[in-house]
Amino acid sequence: MSTFLQYLIYGLQLGSVYALLALGYTMVYGIVGMINFAHGDFLMIGALGTFFIAKLFTSFNIDGTYPMLIVAVIIIIAMLGTGAIGVGVEAIAYRPLRNKPRMIALITAVGVSMFLENFPRALPFIGPNPRSFPTLFKTVRYSFLGASITSTQIIMISLAVVVMVGLYLLVNKSKIGAQMRAVSMDKDAAALMGINVNRVISITFFIGGALAAVAGICYASVYPQVEVYMGSWLGTKSFIAAVLGGIGDIRGAMLGGFIMGISEIFATAVNSTFGYAVGFIILIVILLVKPAGIMGKLTKEKV
Repeated sequence: MSTFLQYLIYGLQLGSVYALLALGYTMVYGIVGMINFAHGDFLMIGALGTFFIAKLFTSFNIDGTYPMLIVAVIIIIAMLGTGAIGVGVEAIAYRPLRNKPRMIALITAVGVSMFLENFPRALPFIGPNPRSFPTLFKTVRYSFLGASITSTQIIMISLAVVVMVGLYLLVNKSKIGAQMRAVSMDKDAAALMGINVNRVISITFFIGGALAAVAGICYASVYPQVEVYMGSWLGTKSFIAAVLGGIGDIRGAMLGGFIMGISEIFATAVNSTFGYAVGFIILIVILLVKPAGIMGKLTKEKV
């Protein structure tokens, strides 16, 4: 029982990272109708940005950790910076192609992803070599029914749940959320109603980038190493999680992320190689049974 519970904790820990990234995928798809394959690289930017920001606050580092106020400042700066980069990517690379065929936007997203992964490698102060992620806060270990859980894991899991609830309330209960839903239904009609479509889409990309930064910080806090390609594979798995749960649905993205994380950990416990494939297997099975994903709904598209 304790072994099962321990694997479950690890699964929820990894699933929270997938869920935070999948929320960004599903928001962009739900409102813009495109797959931003560069979204996983925002995780890398957030983690690397946090690494360099933490260096600026080295004088506050006491006994290998930072005061919680400084940690909050570091995380907020990383979120704002990554969100701003997301807005810039949308304005420069995606906005001019908004009315073009979706395949063009898809290819552009792949190109943006390659640029974000390889451009930092050319910068002397970043380069291709992995770096050790700083310890932002002290880790406390607790025992629970024979299993152990750390304060970092509790923060990660709780944060993912809080963010999902916050996003759900934002989209369904706020004015900007109503504008997001209107833009997702019909951009032209929303514009005629006086909604600033570009502003709504920019806010969507900002939120997605900020969430990716949080996911990067959480992941690097548990697996303390950052490098320029770290977001590629995590982004792919998070996209699978979004499709698995029903891309376009916030609750589905969250559910898909946790399913991916838990199944990967349990599969890895059986066979380390199988852990890499289990997500794809689950996706194929779900799409055969329910093509729109677990919580998604099939929609008719006018041609």
